[in-house]
Amino acid sequence: MNVAIIGCGYVGYAVAQYWQQKKSFIVTATTTTPERVPTLQAVAQQVAVVEGHDLDKLKSVLKNQDVVLLSVGAKSADTYAESYLQTAQNLISVLKQIPTVQQLIYTGSYSVYGDRNGEWVDEESPVAPANPNGQILSDTEQVLLSDNSEHLRVCVLRLGGIYGPGRELVNIFGRVAGTTRPGDGRDTTNWIHLDDIVASIEFARRHCWHGIYNLVDDAHLTSKELLNNICEKHSLPKVTWDSTQKSTRSYNTKVSNQKIKQAGYQLIHPQMIF
Repeated sequence: MNVAIIGCGYVGYAVAQYWQQKKSFIVTATTTTPERVPTLQAVAQQVAVVEGHDLDKLKSVLKNQDVVLLSVGAKSADTYAESYLQTAQNLISVLKQIPTVQQLIYTGSYSVYGDRNGEWVDEESPVAPANPNGQILSDTEQVLLSDNSEHLRVCVLRLGGIYGPGRELVNIFGRVAGTTRPGDGRDTTNWIHLDDIVASIEFARRHCWHGIYNLVDDAHLTSKELLNNICEKHSLPKVTWDSTQKSTRSYNTKVSNQKIKQAGYQLIHPQMIF
């Protein structure tokens, strides 16, 4: 099995590490940062420095691959179109010329649902991006899904907020301990542990999934519950809330994970780890 990972940041690196342990896998990892090559050489048999706009290099990397994981990230808010949409457009252009690739798995974001005032959404809910970068993520999904066929299965995983080893919740939110936050803290959060991202990507590969799947855990804590748990667990001063100010979070949505469960995936961490 030849597998290529386009974008080896936090998620891509973990998947490469997992896939490399399978003796029958040959893992090719790509990065846009030359300095990361030695790090990636520890988890992949082949490593290439590839920009999403470089069609020739993309074609060279994808030649003879069976499965492609697209797990890119934007280095800043200004580079979303280049990092996500343009890379997806170029990737689809190249894949049309490479018949060996049977499946494309993309790690997207639940942010495409926008703000639903705490209401439930599932994969059938219409997207409603809350900002231009959310629209770019939605457009990226559409570009990729437009190439879904019997010969190329395209699977989009809409991930919740990502945490795990090296990206613990206390490291993400510890700085707000003891501060006053705008709003009442009742907005819903959606998270997923790195272990479940890696395991679900492998599950999707093994079962040749196609279409859209939400990937979030069962917790659906409010912002207030989330921050209270972190502060209590790590003996930090609690966050207070100012309901006279409007919340700055634009993703107040409860994301259903029923589809991925009905497809047979069992969460490793259904509840959050603090």
